[in-house]
Amino acid sequence: MRLDKFLKVSRLIKRRPVAKEVADKGRIKVNGKLAKSSTDVKFNDLIEIRFGNKIVEVRVAELKEFTRKEDADKMYEMISETRIQAEEE
Repeated sequence: MRLDKFLKVSRLIKRRPVAKEVADKGRIKVNGKLAKSSTDVKFNDLIEIRFGNKIVEVRVAELKEFTRKEDADKMYEMISETRIQAEEE
């Protein structure tokens, strides 16, 4: 499954165009490598997403084409959520 679609279906990122933009700006790594929106995501892959001042790490638990809102968080396992200090001048 494509990375941008996984992020949308799992609701880690609400909309696919936003997921594509975040990936294309180099803010997402899959298994430690920079990933594009078209990167193939497989079961057990480790995804690291940088949102502004935090980094979220998740492991892929399930791959589904569609899922209900209540079941979306079962598609991944949260590994860590780290806040990054804003660089002070």
